[in-house]
Amino acid sequence: MGVWQSYRLRLQRQRWRIRAFRKRRELTDVANRTASIRSNDILLFSTLRNERIRLPYFLQYYRGLGINHFLIVDNGSDDGSADYLKDQSDVSLWSTTASYKRSRFGVDWLNWLQRWYGHGHWCLVVDPDEFLIYPFCDTRPLRALTDWLDASSIKSFSAMLLDMYPKGRLDAQPYREGQDPIEIARWFDSGNYSLKRNKRYGNLWIQGGPRSRVFFPDAPEKAPALNKIPLVKWDRKYTYASSTHMLLPRGLNLVYDEWGGEKASGILLHAKFLDTFSTKAAEELERKQHYAASVEYKAYAESLKDDPELWCKWSEKYINWRQLEILGLMSKGNWA
Repeated sequence: MGVWQSYRLRLQRQRWRIRAFRKRRELTDVANRTASIRSNDILLFSTLRNERIRLPYFLQYYRGLGINHFLIVDNGSDDGSADYLKDQSDVSLWSTTASYKRSRFGVDWLNWLQRWYGHGHWCLVVDPDEFLIYPFCDTRPLRALTDWLDASSIKSFSAMLLDMYPKGRLDAQPYREGQDPIEIARWFDSGNYSLKRNKRYGNLWIQGGPRSRVFFPDAPEKAPALNKIPLVKWDRKYTYASSTHMLLPRGLNLVYDEWGGEKASGILLHAKFLDTFSTKAAEELERKQHYAASVEYKAYAESLKDDPELWCKWSEKYINWRQLEILGLMSKGNWA
């Protein structure tokens, strides 16, 4: 990268940090328990709206992995999400009714909270329908992974978003509060993924899976990005540039091995496609608060109105992380 390009990225990072500083005024403390955060705690950050039914299992899952404290922004929920979260002793909660779109889809809010509370901590940024899978997650807590990353001087850890879905109609089996959603959405696309390198930021751009196959079959380049870097040893100088797809400084995006071999990586099991999806999609389509005038939700509504099914004869049933490693969707690298 040339000197001029590097300088422009530094200026961009500074602008986004200033923007996050200004957007802090949109956040109101509901339950701030950050005084209880210890120096070595692993933190989880999330922005949500109307996810009450998902929250019990979401919190249970990440507590089980070893998350010590949750820092959550509630964006105008009216389903009881905020009331539930404020009663959780390991959750700090902020609320806002400001525009999700004008906060760069929540990135500005979380950049501010990470800058203020995340410095020096391993920070995980996920949505309530995303569940991190990493090598040996069935036998080792998240701290084992972060300790290994620290020992290896690795500051960021990537995880491809893997869309999960049920066999049959999305609305055939109702999701119950507290249930593991992967009990219903157990299937995924094992192939049909494209990768290219983003020359400006240095990250890999991944597209494909059922959202490309079903919703954007004639324009796969419009399908949502599946590349994410959700786990970072945060420094107040860092900033997410676009969701968790890429960061600045640019070096944090180099989560793949350019010289042969493989760096360790994980998977985010994405349990969006449950019976609750149609209601959620209709709400988000009406709000028009998502990327590109909610083109993604327009595609959902059009494709699913007559046949709400994503499963096909090539779909693979999820077993465990080792299966995903064999399929080449994640890697343990040299972590043994």
